Amino acid sequence: MLHFDAAQQLLALGAPPIDITEQVPASDCVNRVLAEPITAVIDLPSADNSAMDGYAIRYADLCDGKALPVQERCYAGSMPQRLAPGNATRLFTGSLIPEGADTVIMQEHARERFNSVEFNCAARRGQHVRRRGEDIRQGQLLLGKGTLLQAAHVGLIATQGISQVGVYRRLRVGIVTTGDELVAPGNTLLPEQIFDSNGPMLASLLQGMGAQVTGTIHCRDNEYEIRGALGRLLSESDLIVCAGGVSVGEKDLIKPALESLGGELAAWKVRMKPGKPVAVAYVARKPVVCLPGNPGAAFSVFALLVTPMIRRMQGREKLFPQVPRLPLYATRDEARDRDDFIRVSCSISEEGQMRLVPFQQQGAGALGSMTRTSGLARVRPGSPFTSGQRAEYYDFQYWLA
Repeated sequence: MLHFDAAQQLLALGAPPIDITEQVPASDCVNRVLAEPITAVIDLPSADNSAMDGYAIRYADLCDGKALPVQERCYAGSMPQRLAPGNATRLFTGSLIPEGADTVIMQEHARERFNSVEFNCAARRGQHVRRRGEDIRQGQLLLGKGTLLQAAHVGLIATQGISQVGVYRRLRVGIVTTGDELVAPGNTLLPEQIFDSNGPMLASLLQGMGAQVTGTIHCRDNEYEIRGALGRLLSESDLIVCAGGVSVGEKDLIKPALESLGGELAAWKVRMKPGKPVAVAYVARKPVVCLPGNPGAAFSVFALLVTPMIRRMQGREKLFPQVPRLPLYATRDEARDRDDFIRVSCSISEEGQMRLVPFQQQGAGALGSMTRTSGLARVRPGSPFTSGQRAEYYDFQYWLA
């Protein structure tokens, strides 16, 4: 069996990145991966402008109690006149600073009467002026290749007037679930059957990461049927994710089905709980990842082992989110030879400290507690674990993104 860290590296770094790119409208590029760096073509701000509604003045003209004539009212989007000495320009947030002005006094500290304005506060030279290029300079690298584009990135791209963005093609993923006992939701359930939750759950997880699900096929415990499903999905997918049929039972038939397709096994079983029955194979250089059939275990293994592989194949720059160490309020009395991954809720104590609190239900087949789980705490192999010790925390907010 592979150790967890070795398995995580093997899956992530063994997958071939997608190198096909396309141009998409900047307004439609959210959750896409940038295929080329973006450099600023203009300064931002593009000219000195006001950060406040108020009055532009020459600092040298500011005298206690002296009223300044209001030369002009200038709105955002208008070009102001040059400010004459001893005058003020009424302006608004985003208005250009008139040539000759160097300071803005906000309207709350001004009193305008008879087309003149008086100020009732001390001012600092240059206050409330947004300087040209103070945020971004022309030629500056804005976004690097491999960036997962989010709303703020889209806004930044728009500030440069860029309408088309080069991104990698969406990762195409097929899903196979196995088991004679499974039926699709919406069907009549017999006493010996359960509804297939793995198919819809995995599709949602993949779509949440920006992947395109090419198809979900459920197979009975039949090697021929499994082989056919894998073959169909491989023809139109970059990656296959399977759930079930990967242990050592008489009806665990994923392994022989893969071998019959010429698949080469790269890993078989990982020293972790939940998730020991995990495998990865390559068929015609395309990865096939096999997860446990228990849905709680499938969810956990997907988050821990499959998401770095997906990020790698998508062309992302960052494969592994940070893993902080936080106090875990759980106890393990005996030493173990594998990593335990515990469903936890991250909360704030009365003292303002972050802490991890485990759920009572940790069963591999249970999903109820998973809906309230914020992430997984890792208890490493070895000595017993005492409540309050720090443990590595895999936050779903980042690991499933």
